[in-house]
Parts: sequence; C-alpha cells; structure tokens
Amino acid sequence: MPSGPHVSFPDAVGGQTKPVSPATKPAGNMLPRRQRRRFGAERVLVRVIATAGIVAIGVAIAAIMGSAGSQEWLIGLVVGCISVVLSAVLWSSRQV
Repeated sequence: MPSGPHVSFPDAVGGQTKPVSPATKPAGNMLPRRQRRRFGAERVLVRVIATAGIVAIGVAIAAIMGSAGSQEWLIGLVVGCISVVLSAVLWSSRQV
C-alpha cells in the first residue's frame, strides 16, 4: 500500500469507511475519451446540424403555444429564452 495521505469515504454497504489513496481519482464523467480529435469540417457540420435542431425546437414550441392560443409576446419570449439556453449549451461544449 502506498504511503501518503489517505481519505476515507463511506462504503455503500454497511456504512463503513474505506481508505482511498490520492492516486485513485474518480473519473470526470461516464463517457470515454475520444481516440482522436474531430476534423474542422466535421465540427462545423455537427454544429450546423445542431443549430438547425435548435431552430426546429423553437418552431415546434411556437406552433404548440400558438395553437393553444398563447399571446404572441409570450411565445416570442419563451422561444427566445429556450433558443439562447440551448445555443449556449451547444457552443460551450467544445472538445478540449
């Protein structure tokens, strides 16, 4: 067992604590790392398709709200906010 500081975390069964060494770091997320970076054209194409999907989601929301008799300003506000949030998520998801 390596020497150095250890941290104890509760065990899932029985509530007992187990020491965890600093070398054992939890994974960042559940997705595996990519084997290679995407090509520039591929990144642009994926972003364009995703942006078209955001526009389609906005059109669908507007159509549903319009058929339900919502006021026009409210439809614009909801579609605008949803579009900004989804676009922010899309463009902030750059590969590092």
